[in-house]
Amino acid sequence: MPPRTLIAGNWKMNLTLPESRHLAQEVLKVAAGAGPEVMIAPPFTALTVVAEVLAGSEVSLGAQNCCWASQGAFTGEISPLMLRELGCAMVILGHSERRHVFGEDNAMINRRLKGALAAGLRPVLCVGETLEERQAGRANPVLKSQLEEGLDAIPIGAGLIVAYEPVWAIGTGQTATPGQAQEAHAFIRETLAGMSQKIVASEIRILYGGSVNEGNVEALLAQADINGALVGGAALKIESFARIIRHHV
Repeated sequence: MPPRTLIAGNWKMNLTLPESRHLAQEVLKVAAGAGPEVMIAPPFTALTVVAEVLAGSEVSLGAQNCCWASQGAFTGEISPLMLRELGCAMVILGHSERRHVFGEDNAMINRRLKGALAAGLRPVLCVGETLEERQAGRANPVLKSQLEEGLDAIPIGAGLIVAYEPVWAIGTGQTATPGQAQEAHAFIRETLAGMSQKIVASEIRILYGGSVNEGNVEALLAQADINGALVGGAALKIESFARIIRHHV
């Protein structure tokens, strides 16, 4: 059996508290009986109100980042234990914006992954190449180093989630073709198999992220190694996010 599809909405730095509450309520209605697992990751400020909406439901609450430490002098960071206390089940780590805007490298992302796992959070590790790296023929080496260094000294199990997000396709309106996406996903799974066991790698969910919308999601999810989507802008509007969640209907 292939892994269960996961549709994850990354709200990034958007929405007021009332808007967050309303969107979460609408997502709950759409996700009921839809088939895929659904996760939404609001900004830190909205986690409490969204957690109240999602309490007792099958929709998972995610965070957009976390520190490696459970507490301490880390101004501006948030502890994985604090996220658990708020009701978070997942956390997005290594997103391209964290890497390229805020300078997080593989070593820092590795520390964050270890902290998240120690607190019982399911990490969504984001990997992906820039346009320059792809054009230079370096996409696979970049992905390989992000996986090997990001997961260094971390036991790889089926609970790990990886999101492939080509940096050149995030927020640009460009999307990798289904063939390009499948090629990258297959390479990621092959790399994970080399780091663990083939059977474990086959159970790891690999999501595609990069301008996913209701028009391209069906073709993307039809690919053998694509097990879901990490959705950005289209997750902020219930009409488009609903169509993505119900892509198979």
